[in-house]
Amino acid sequence: MGATAGEGDIQHWETDNGLKVYFVPAPALPMVDMRLVFHGGSARDGDQPGLARLTNSLLSDGAADWDADTIAERFEGVGAQFSSNSQRDMAMASLRTLTEADWMETAVETFVTTVSQPRFEQRGLDRARRQALVALQAQEQNPGAIARRTFFETVYGDHPYARMPIGTQEGLESVTTDDLKAFHERYYVARNGVLALVGGLDREQAEALAQRVSEALPEGEPAPALPEVEPLESAETVRVSFPSEQVHVFMGQPGMARGDADYFPLYVGNHRLGGSGFTSRLMDVVRTQRGLAYSVFSYFSPMSRSGPFLMGVQTQVNQADEAIGVMRDTLENFVAQGLDEDELNASVRNIVGGFPLRTASNSGILDHVAMMGFYGLPLDFLDTFTDEVETLTPEQVNEAFARRVDPERLVTVIVGGEG
Repeated sequence: MGATAGEGDIQHWETDNGLKVYFVPAPALPMVDMRLVFHGGSARDGDQPGLARLTNSLLSDGAADWDADTIAERFEGVGAQFSSNSQRDMAMASLRTLTEADWMETAVETFVTTVSQPRFEQRGLDRARRQALVALQAQEQNPGAIARRTFFETVYGDHPYARMPIGTQEGLESVTTDDLKAFHERYYVARNGVLALVGGLDREQAEALAQRVSEALPEGEPAPALPEVEPLESAETVRVSFPSEQVHVFMGQPGMARGDADYFPLYVGNHRLGGSGFTSRLMDVVRTQRGLAYSVFSYFSPMSRSGPFLMGVQTQVNQADEAIGVMRDTLENFVAQGLDEDELNASVRNIVGGFPLRTASNSGILDHVAMMGFYGLPLDFLDTFTDEVETLTPEQVNEAFARRVDPERLVTVIVGGEG
């Protein structure tokens, strides 16, 4: 199993039936945060967009002999908190519980049963489907949501990332309880999962807890790798009419995957371009100099395959074309000329100064450890993060941006005004 490490170190092992476990001892509080993550997000929906999120949302609707009310009462009765969520890459279930033996026993038993033995009854499916369709309808009245959906559809085309996790009306209406059960049986299995544990346990207790979670899951098989994301062949602009005074604009292209060798130079470069709020170039040019928008931003969103590089702004209809032109010029200039030593140093100070806040709580550590385990990042990712940032040179950042970002092949989505 490996040697016991000290507080704050990430310990890693694999259970007998293939569940990967990542454990960080944090004995300061009598509490445990745990998250079970599966490669079972909406990228696995197939021809039923919305299936993964419906499956995940119904875990706590009834399991084994318990209905939804009983599950909720069991968690609440011992002060535990359960949550679940499903994104493009991952489906997850999380638990926060006190370590007092009787209370933790009830919380863990309820968690394990909820994740491994959901009922998926017709009545629950009908209710969850109605809620999803209402949410989908609400998005159709939201220009920002329309812009985001259109952006993903245009950038990703036939790739599974093109669909929003909430699904489509046709996809949601096609799902049956048998589909939910089949999806759960395929993806909620030990060899397709990662368990992250953070809290007041020693190694022996953590191993016993992990073994208990693992034994409740079928061994199963890992999900197949997702297809690669193809680079865009040319620029494309999509305008969508919407009766609004404000225009929502998204511009971007496929960016990078988790574990990408260029992650740190691209991350730090983007911090200066549009990721650092008022000190970013986009904010300076679009808001401060020209007053075209209250807010403008850019970011990379790494995923299993290339997640998007995205710039976004909200502006008045009559200023949209100017704002888009200014953003494109700013990106072209950044890619062509890069940043200088002073700009890099300012970004590095900002990033390094804010980093401890991201891992200051057990839940913050859990977020990072679950992400690292899911994407197979090195165990020292958090330990070396600031070193990786601090040792970058302007040349490394600028070379990576020039090589990886192509201003000539941007998807631009404009929602609002006349199409």
